[in-house]
Amino acid sequence: MFLEAQHIDKSFGDFKALDDVGIGVREGTVFGLLGPNGAGKTTLIRIVNRIIRPDNGTLLLNGNPMTDNDVQKIGYLPEERGLYKKMRVGDQALYLAQLKGLSRHEAAARLHKWFERFEMSDWWNCRVEELSKGMQQKVQFVVTVLHEPKLLIFDEPFSGFDPVNATMLKNEILALKEKGATVIFSTHNMASVEELCDDIALINKSHVVLKGSVNDIRRSYSRNLFEIVATKSETPMSLPQDVRITKQQIGDEEETSFIMLPDGMEANELLGLLMPQRSIRSFREVLPTMNDIFIKAVDSE
Repeated sequence: MFLEAQHIDKSFGDFKALDDVGIGVREGTVFGLLGPNGAGKTTLIRIVNRIIRPDNGTLLLNGNPMTDNDVQKIGYLPEERGLYKKMRVGDQALYLAQLKGLSRHEAAARLHKWFERFEMSDWWNCRVEELSKGMQQKVQFVVTVLHEPKLLIFDEPFSGFDPVNATMLKNEILALKEKGATVIFSTHNMASVEELCDDIALINKSHVVLKGSVNDIRRSYSRNLFEIVATKSETPMSLPQDVRITKQQIGDEEETSFIMLPDGMEANELLGLLMPQRSIRSFREVLPTMNDIFIKAVDSE
């Protein structure tokens, strides 16, 4: 594992923020850190960033205990943004880049490339307070990734973005992954989790209640539900009594049926029953969304 958190405990007075939390983040993947408000996600992120110390537990980076020097290998975009409102955008970006170890010359060269890429060049001499929230987000994203860290941590990165800019940011995150970066991001947007994440951990009430690959988790919550699109027919489907049509949509030329199978029945059996009755145009299993899984996992606690 690229990053491991083992048996992490953290309390603030009588409040237990994290209780025996363990996660493993594979190198070169996007890892979703999920959970309801107050679950402990931001506390764990701050521990990884060495902002606060755990009461107990171990953090390993590439198999070695993390040290304060490892912070230089991290790019962190916090949920609460931290730009200085009165500073000019270019001056601030240069200052923050140099804090991450870049020379002024190298920082300027990289910044101008990113500013052109994000169509931000005209903002260089603007004060931060003159920018919209989304524009400020772009600036802070650039500063976060500029020193090309091996580990990127984004806390609610899509907050304040319209759909166009949110899509742009998702594409940039995937591009950074393709270049070898490891990404952790925390979000309440479960659609983004399905689009971006390889693995997730769900924290609730200070505990990890669910973790693993997104595909494996969605399949483990499968309800044996299938969507069948077929040519329209005036003859009702003939199915065994324990095979249930949960929903049906009839169009001018097609009919879409959602069919739930009983335990032990395979998809091929259903397809075999339907093919003599219908001309099948598409057949797919309907897996639960991460939003459905999130709600179910949290409500079961």
